[in-house]
Amino acid sequence: MKEEDLIMFGDDCEQLLKSEPFNRVVNMLVEQTFQNFVNSKPEENKERSITYYHYRALVDVVNTLKQQVAIRDEVLAKRDNSEEEA
Repeated sequence: MKEEDLIMFGDDCEQLLKSEPFNRVVNMLVEQTFQNFVNSKPEENKERSITYYHYRALVDVVNTLKQQVAIRDEVLAKRDNSEEEA
């Protein structure tokens, strides 16, 4: 990916992370996942595993968005350092 694309993608990811509707949906899904887990029986290994992987997938989505924002910030910082040296 080109630097400009990384910056634009990071901007998009940051907007999504700051979006109230997005956060409401993620929080709702996390809550549903938690409820599914606590309402399952200890011997329901398959159901509990599915619930665990569902939660991990949600965490991975949010972490991927945060990672893209961090990459954008690194690209911008590198640019700023290059401009200061010039």
